[in-house]
Amino acid sequence: MRLLICLIFCLLFLGCEEEKVQPKVQEIKRTYKGDIELLNSCGMDGAASKMRTYLRKNGFDVVSTKNDPVVQNYEQTVLVLRNPEWEGAQPLAKALKTKNVITVISKRALVDASVYIGKDLKQIVEPEQGE
Repeated sequence: MRLLICLIFCLLFLGCEEEKVQPKVQEIKRTYKGDIELLNSCGMDGAASKMRTYLRKNGFDVVSTKNDPVVQNYEQTVLVLRNPEWEGAQPLAKALKTKNVITVISKRALVDASVYIGKDLKQIVEPEQGE
């Protein structure tokens, strides 16, 4: 009798494991509070629009796009920080794949960063093979 009870016990409790439901891992998309202006400094039509789409997909808030009134032939994209305390500065430089970062503090600046888009736009906004 004891053997039968022990066998039933083993079948009921040891053989049946509760199915554990793994929670779905959601990709957390980080957003950076801060305002960014884009200036087309490469002379390519639609450069600011392409960069705006790319940056917004990566969690950045682009508030202004326009052509650079002074220079239209930058070879590389340049990031100008207007607010060096802004938490999105390093992530923005990383997203832009640039080390060309300059800090220019101005009390009249209305944005946290200005991006001067260079001719390297395609290398920035288009994913590399294998990514």
